[in-house]
Amino acid sequence: MKYLKPFFLVTDIGFIIYWIVTYFQLIPQSAAFKDYNNPLVIAWNWSFFPLDILISFTGLFSLYLYKLNKESWKGYALISLVLTFCSGLQAIAYWAFIKDFDLTWWAFNLYLMIYPLFFIKLFIKNNSNQKKHLSR
Repeated sequence: MKYLKPFFLVTDIGFIIYWIVTYFQLIPQSAAFKDYNNPLVIAWNWSFFPLDILISFTGLFSLYLYKLNKESWKGYALISLVLTFCSGLQAIAYWAFIKDFDLTWWAFNLYLMIYPLFFIKLFIKNNSNQKKHLSR
């Protein structure tokens, strides 16, 4: 959790800030992604809202459970990591299909795709080690 906590704080609080900024339309037009004013693109973007908020909830909740020394924090953390990967993957796939490359938006979403993979690998490895100990 030592290394995961900063990623969760940045990502989960970042999602909440992003959606507040989006709701109040505070993103400057020059920084917005392609076709930002297209109603279909707006709907596509808002389709991420439930997923991103669920990511924030599970990530921050896992930090809370960890602070309470409850073993269940691992399950919530793993859910948050997998959903974060999926959120980034969906955005990157969309922009790849429409052949739109904006370094800023790609960088944010590649971050969402890549960082969870390192921790998911650790969770799976640790789970396998625990099963080996239990089967002895």
